[in-house]
Amino acid sequence: MRFLLRRLVMIVPLLAVIVVASFFFMRLAPGGPFDLERELDPLVRQQLEARWGLDQPLPRQLWMYTEGLLHGDLGPSFRYPGWTVNEIIAQALPISLTLGMSALALALLTGIPLGVIAAVRRNRWPDHLAMGLALMGICVPNFILGPLLVLLFVFGLGWLPAGGFGSPEQLILPAITLGAIRAAYIARLTRAGMLDVLDKDFIRTARAKGLHERVVVAKHALRIAILPVVSYLGPAVASILVGSVVVEKIFSIPGLGTFFVNSALNRDYTLAMGTVLLYSTLLIGLNLAVDLLYRVLDPRVELR
Repeated sequence: MRFLLRRLVMIVPLLAVIVVASFFFMRLAPGGPFDLERELDPLVRQQLEARWGLDQPLPRQLWMYTEGLLHGDLGPSFRYPGWTVNEIIAQALPISLTLGMSALALALLTGIPLGVIAAVRRNRWPDHLAMGLALMGICVPNFILGPLLVLLFVFGLGWLPAGGFGSPEQLILPAITLGAIRAAYIARLTRAGMLDVLDKDFIRTARAKGLHERVVVAKHALRIAILPVVSYLGPAVASILVGSVVVEKIFSIPGLGTFFVNSALNRDYTLAMGTVLLYSTLLIGLNLAVDLLYRVLDPRVELR
């Protein structure tokens, strides 16, 4: 309990540092939210900056933004008129979460069995095949894998739609594209963990008691061997959400990653800072959940 309280207390100053850093980094970047291809009239620019408080000194702007955060208001979007950052995130985040969780589920359901099979059949053809597939998953980036899948399953076989969002069929190709590299890493981590655990004394004891090999592997070995995968999951989930922008572009999915990149390119200060804050909160929360899950899986782990 003390560990949890201490970590929760540390989150507040950490998020404060992230807010301040993202605020000043966005202001230091060249350009501004009202720099368009067609030059604005100086009077119009002055009125726009005055309306959104951008004519105020930077400390005053930071205080106004922080005051809004304390009330749960991430501010208006400068490049999406009539929309607030809260509304954009509320609309786009569920889409990115659906895609990300689908990709993560696919990665776990594929990577863990491959890693277990490779470890149990080490130095045999199942091991070489599983690790060969994992190596391919790591080497082929998603901006290449995505178009290849479209060529094969959309234009070649005609089995699946090319893009969009709204039906389960439209999630298959993006989930595979996004989850392939994570499945490869999970397979390699599971194999390494299993190889380390299968030589332990308690595994030999379980086998000496006459337990079936499936019980030894699934009930006794996998619970400990899965710990490296658990450590990987926290950053992996956050990277799936952040890294989904390429996949969202390829398959025309209106997720948060697209808004995140566009906000940086368009100098949409509030939207960029809001997404950075959201991703940071997710990463911190997921890492905390991983630490707690570590304790559940292995009671010998001490949380400090």
